Amino acid sequence: MKDSHRLTRSREDYLKALYALDGASHAVTVGELARRLCVSPPSATNMLDRLAREALVTRARRGEARLTGPGKRRALDTLRRHRLLETFLVSVLGLDWAEAHEDAEVLEHGVSDRVLAAIEKLLEFPTEDPHGHPIPDRHGRLPRRALVSLVSIPQGHRAVVREIRDRDQRRMTRWKQSGLVPGAEVRMREANLEDDVFEVEVAGRRIVAGSEGLDGILVERRRAGRP
Repeated sequence: MKDSHRLTRSREDYLKALYALDGASHAVTVGELARRLCVSPPSATNMLDRLAREALVTRARRGEARLTGPGKRRALDTLRRHRLLETFLVSVLGLDWAEAHEDAEVLEHGVSDRVLAAIEKLLEFPTEDPHGHPIPDRHGRLPRRALVSLVSIPQGHRAVVREIRDRDQRRMTRWKQSGLVPGAEVRMREANLEDDVFEVEVAGRRIVAGSEGLDGILVERRRAGRP
């Protein structure tokens, strides 16, 4: 997206949030969007009305919103800038991966196309950010992967961590300390669904946690391994 055609920060935030809520595939309620952005439902409704007038979203009878083709492209452009900046902040500037998300949220709205292209070249055209999320290419193409939550892995089965949800700094810090990072191989030693207790093995270490403590770790399943 050319700099001269960039949207305001709030519009970019709304479109990116809609994309994160799968608004390219189905309608998202005003309540879902308001909670995602930590704004009031009336504020979300007002912005969605503006985006609808600009043909970036469509509105359903009850107010739900869905991204149009141009809206999706704009959302992916912002997402691309965000993930490239996260990669730069961690790989080049040495920021902690648990802190890079918040800084990238600010920088993504101000970086120029020229500077972003230079950053991408410096990073040697990465395909994933530090949290394992794929980076959209210049044409807005984003690969889809069949990932599942870590807690859904059956007992005795193995998986590889692929993505980490990057909206909770404290959890990301704990996960990194435990070795639960993209690329790590894990094995579900025990899955006690009734008591909500899971024992996971990673890099020779055993981690015991409830489903809430592991929520946000997405993995790629492997065939069942032996205990």
